[in-house]
Amino acid sequence: MRPTEEQKELRSAVRASLTRHEGAAAWRPLSEQIGVTGLAVPQEYGGAGGGAREVHVVMEELGRSLSPVPYLGSAVLAVQALVVSGDARACAHLLPGLAEGRTVGALAWAERGSWDPAAVRCDAVRGPGGTWRLTGTKEFVLHGTEADVLLVAARTGAGVCLFQVPLDGPGVRRDATVAMDQTRAQARIVLDGAEGRLIGTEGDGGRVLRHVLDLACTALAAEQVGAAERCLELTVAYAKERIQFGRPIGSFQAIKHRLADAYVLVESARSAALGAACAAAAGSPELTRCAAVAKSACSEAFSAVAGETIQLHGGIGITWEHDAHRYFKRAHGSAQLFGSPAWHRGRLAMELGLTAA
Repeated sequence: MRPTEEQKELRSAVRASLTRHEGAAAWRPLSEQIGVTGLAVPQEYGGAGGGAREVHVVMEELGRSLSPVPYLGSAVLAVQALVVSGDARACAHLLPGLAEGRTVGALAWAERGSWDPAAVRCDAVRGPGGTWRLTGTKEFVLHGTEADVLLVAARTGAGVCLFQVPLDGPGVRRDATVAMDQTRAQARIVLDGAEGRLIGTEGDGGRVLRHVLDLACTALAAEQVGAAERCLELTVAYAKERIQFGRPIGSFQAIKHRLADAYVLVESARSAALGAACAAAAGSPELTRCAAVAKSACSEAFSAVAGETIQLHGGIGITWEHDAHRYFKRAHGSAQLFGSPAWHRGRLAMELGLTAA
C-alpha cells in the first residue's frame, strides 16, 4: 500500500525535526510542533485519531536516527493500553496529557524476562475503600524513571488486570537499568504494597496486553526497518569512498554481493512491517500473525544488516567514534524487546495451529 500525501509530509517533517534537534531535545518539537504523540489518540481525547500507519512512519524515522525519545513507551504502549482498556474515565483523565506530550507514560509489564501476559505474577490485593495494593517486580520498563504516568499489569483472583499506580505514593521504587543499548532507557520497578487504581474491567488485562503486544511489535518492526535502512545507506556510502588496491571496495564483486543481500533483507523486512501496520490499521483478525512475522523477520534482518555494517566498515566500524556500534547494540537489544524472534515464531505456529497452545 502506497503512503498517502499526509504520511509523506509527516515523514518529511519528522526527519527534518530529528535532523535539527539531536537526542532527547527532539521530544518537545516532535510533540508540540508536529504532534506525533497524539497521532494514535482518539480525537475525543485530544488526539489526531490516526492509527498504525502513521505510527509506522514516525517509528521508521526514529529508528533511522536511533532517537532516545520516549515515543515507543509512551505514545504506543501507554496510550494503546488505555485505549484498548475501554475505560472512558481513565482515558479522559490521562490521554490528553499523553497526546500533547506534556506527560510521559510507561507500561510496566514484563516479569522474569517474559513478555507473555500469562506470565504476569505481580500480585494485586483489594484493600479498604475499593483500593488495590500491588506487590511485585517489573523489568524492561521503557522510560520508567522519567515517566509521569505508570500503568502496571498485575494479577487478581479474576486474572490479569491493568492498574494506574501513583508514582509519588509509598511502595514504589524505580531503578534505572544499565542496558547494552544506551539509547533506549529502561527501568526496573519494584512495588511493595503500592496503591493502584483499576483500569478497565477486572480480569480483562490479558486481552488488553495481548493486543498491545501486537501493536508494540508492529511499531518496533517499523523502527527496526528504519534503522536497518540507515545502516545500509551508511555502508553503501563507505563502500564508494573507501579505496583499497587502487579502487573503491564497493567495486569488488564480493562486496557487491554482501550489499545486495543486505538490501534484500531490508526490503523483505519493510514488507513484513508494512503488512503488520496495515493489519493493525484495518483492525484485521490476522494482526497477531502479521505482528509475529514482522517482529521475527525485522529483528533478524536488522541484526544481520547491523553486523554487515560493522564488518564492511573494517577497523573504523569497531571504534567508539563511529555510529556503527550504536546500531549494532540497538539491533540486538530490540531483537529481545517484546520477546525474541524464536518466541514470536512459536506464537505464529500456535496461531496457525501447528503446535498446541
